[in-house]
Amino acid sequence: MLRKRIIPCLDVRDGKVTKGINFLGNKDIADPVELAEFYSSCGADELVFYDITASAEGRGIFTDILKKAASSVFIPLTVGGGIRTLEDFDRVLKCGADKVSVNSGAVADKTLIRKAAERYGSQCVVISADVKRSGGKFVVTARGGRDETGLEAKEWIRYCVSEGAGEVVLNSMDTDGVKGGFDIEMLKYVCEGLPVPVIASGGAGKTEDFIELFHELPWVDAGLAASVFHYKEIEINKLKEALSDSGVPMRI
Repeated sequence: MLRKRIIPCLDVRDGKVTKGINFLGNKDIADPVELAEFYSSCGADELVFYDITASAEGRGIFTDILKKAASSVFIPLTVGGGIRTLEDFDRVLKCGADKVSVNSGAVADKTLIRKAAERYGSQCVVISADVKRSGGKFVVTARGGRDETGLEAKEWIRYCVSEGAGEVVLNSMDTDGVKGGFDIEMLKYVCEGLPVPVIASGGAGKTEDFIELFHELPWVDAGLAASVFHYKEIEINKLKEALSDSGVPMRI
């Protein structure tokens, strides 16, 4: 049985790790390179870096921070934010990323995932969807949750996988930063049955939330969180031990 992954997420704005609630009210927390080194040393299976304002500001992602982080940590690194072209993929991968996460860029150019998968391989291409409830549906948003796209989440993610996305991150905007648990309902409806790994994001507040996630949805491959790790409300090594004790296969 494949072991589950625990993934800290570093949302970066103006060179600092930041975090808000429901994608709003972000506050600066720490230096991203120092935080990446800390997580690498305490049991994180992977790291995700998001430049959270790159898409909204229409600019390229932070390359200096990425290069420093990639040279300092020795676990897989996924990077997203402002990825709009194959040149963006190329630049991020050359800076040391193992995988590239795309959201708004894929919405704007429906051929981007296919072209990236053909050039770099599906294992490098991650579709990250910021999803919320709207009008009785699960809808995809773009530009850091600022714009509703009109895309229905389940249809959109399956389209992206058919185009070559090798991994899916489902970010629940409704539970983001609330710390009331992962959005089990949304994950089950949108992602169950996908033939690629699924990472659940948004809502983790305590160890029991991760246990519930993996027991309720055993096909979910990883749990991603930010503030509970940043503020040391959950220690990753202890979390993985608790998950293992509950019967969830972990790398410890």
